[in-house]
Amino acid sequence: MTKNLVIVESPSKSKTIEKYLGKDYKVVSSKGHIRDLATTGKYGLGVDIDNDFKPNYIPIAGKKKVISELKKDIKDSNKIYLATDPDREGEAISWHLKDALGIKDQDYERVLFHEITKDKVIEAFKKPRKIDDNLVHSQETRRILDRIIGFRLSRLMQSKTGGKSAGRVQSVALKLVVDREREIESFQKEEYWTITGIFEDLDDFSAELFRYHDQDIEIHSEVEADQILQQLSEKFQIESIDSKEKNKKAKPPFITSTLQQEASTKLNFTAKKTMSIAQKLYEGIDLENETVGLITYMRTDSIRLSDEFIKSGYAYIDKEYGREYVGYVKTTKKKDNVQDAHEAIRPTSVNRTPLSVKKYLTNDEYKLYAMIYYRALASIMADAKVNATTVILDNNQYKFKATGQVLIYEGYLKVYKDYEKKEDKILPNFQINDILTTNKIEKEQHFTQPPSRYTEAKLIKEMEDLGIGRPSTYAKTIDTIKEREYVTLEDKKFKPTAIGIETTDRLQEYFADLINVEYTKDMEEDLDKIAEGDKESLNILRTFYDKFEPEVNEAFKKMEKKKAETTGELCPNCGNPLVIRKGKFGEFIACSNYPECKYIKKEEKEVNNICKCPKCGGNIIEKTTRKGKIFYGCSNYPKCKVAVWDLPTGEICPNCGELLVTKSKKIKCSNCDYQKENG
Repeated sequence: MTKNLVIVESPSKSKTIEKYLGKDYKVVSSKGHIRDLATTGKYGLGVDIDNDFKPNYIPIAGKKKVISELKKDIKDSNKIYLATDPDREGEAISWHLKDALGIKDQDYERVLFHEITKDKVIEAFKKPRKIDDNLVHSQETRRILDRIIGFRLSRLMQSKTGGKSAGRVQSVALKLVVDREREIESFQKEEYWTITGIFEDLDDFSAELFRYHDQDIEIHSEVEADQILQQLSEKFQIESIDSKEKNKKAKPPFITSTLQQEASTKLNFTAKKTMSIAQKLYEGIDLENETVGLITYMRTDSIRLSDEFIKSGYAYIDKEYGREYVGYVKTTKKKDNVQDAHEAIRPTSVNRTPLSVKKYLTNDEYKLYAMIYYRALASIMADAKVNATTVILDNNQYKFKATGQVLIYEGYLKVYKDYEKKEDKILPNFQINDILTTNKIEKEQHFTQPPSRYTEAKLIKEMEDLGIGRPSTYAKTIDTIKEREYVTLEDKKFKPTAIGIETTDRLQEYFADLINVEYTKDMEEDLDKIAEGDKESLNILRTFYDKFEPEVNEAFKKMEKKKAETTGELCPNCGNPLVIRKGKFGEFIACSNYPECKYIKKEEKEVNNICKCPKCGGNIIEKTTRKGKIFYGCSNYPKCKVAVWDLPTGEICPNCGELLVTKSKKIKCSNCDYQKENG
């Protein structure tokens, strides 16, 4: 009992933090969650519905050893610090650790690291607290809801459709994709025309027709366009010039959703990749003389910056760029669903510039860190200034317009110009009543375009705007609908598959009141209220379940089962059609008259004879396990059980009599240490 024990989630984080705390502390990792709901009980939910939704937690597969080792560490410690991630999920993990490891209230403290730097870690230990039960209840309620909805609806989809799963958030996200596809399919394009005057002697300066007299003009056909062209002369008179200086302000620092969106559009990263790299940057990077987290916690929906960062940022901007570049903190109207539990995503030190740490980072880590760094720095810099000019030209009462914009002061673009499109369109130096002449007045046909399919970035933005899910769920939700083959990517945009559309339609047929944006948003707000102590978990669960379960039972009874696809063959046993069915290990062909006829067609594979079996004279052939792993075995199985993982030579080991195999360009025994010269 000589050391204080600190338990974190990540092994890499544990190494970083242990260096900060010194010899009196031992920092170990739980390697993420250690427990989850069992799959026993009613419907395999792991939740006792009839006993106030009491959850039944069991160790996650492979975590018994971790739990055992943590219990030993606790025995040798006089104080335990639970230092899992600073969000609801992290709070729940701390509670699971306390409960599973039998830690008493007086023996532990909860500490939060919003950034992994020595000063902030030491500071966190000066402000310990106990586990926040409200946060735990909120996360537990979310898990129970997701388990009930996921298990019940997934089982329904598997039994009635070709769908693999359904879920509280994933099914609403999928519905957005399907609804957008139907908007595209039903879109009726409309023809329209534009007329543009082009002045080649003025560097191809151009102006587009937009008004006739005082009425905005729309041109719907080529006939209309030609009628207008006949009324135009070669002379255009400058009617007005409106030039204004405008401020262009920087965007606020990144939150989880905007980071994922920008990384998608600017760096071509998936949301999953972005969060994985951000996790590494948060947990700690080995620099020359220290290991330090480069960014603050990356799961947040707040644009708030600490006073400490703002102060140091202003000083850095003043020193590096000049006082005129020092700006102000950007704010936006707070959304109703923002938790504001953490700061925005920012560098932990404004002095750790991207270039100064580049050699310690991978190329992708550098790209993401640079974007985070410059976005946070730009957000507290001065506005850029542009001179925006609008010129109106008159041609026989037809009004043409040209606009231009010139950057006159770069402000925050001094550091952020690589991430924003900036095109100066400089107009000629006109005077009012100037006459411009051209014989190049062109008409062009266009058609209105349907709404675009969602890119990953746009789908995340839509989910955020609608209040679906939370910062930690966006990447996982998108990953799930891709893994379930509910969507495909075409030109980096989501297109629903046939099974994605079918799954959505069936869910809407029976659960339109639950699987929709409003209900999902309201549920997120209820979970927030549990976290704040304003609502009771049990009331929310009971209200939900009393509505949900009757609908599920009704759907199991009434939802028509999708007919199995026929192969065109007949069953050799009973003559009924053979159909394609889905099983645990994929698709197989069986009789449609099941269970009366249990015929299953054996898969016919091309036999790949490797060599003769030296034990029985049969053939050694290539085989696969149920999980698809290749091995080599005798064709006379089960009479002959010869089987090896590596390619056999057909020879027998002189020492033990087992097969010789080729491994790493050497011939070795599959059983003992015998090795033979190859060739």
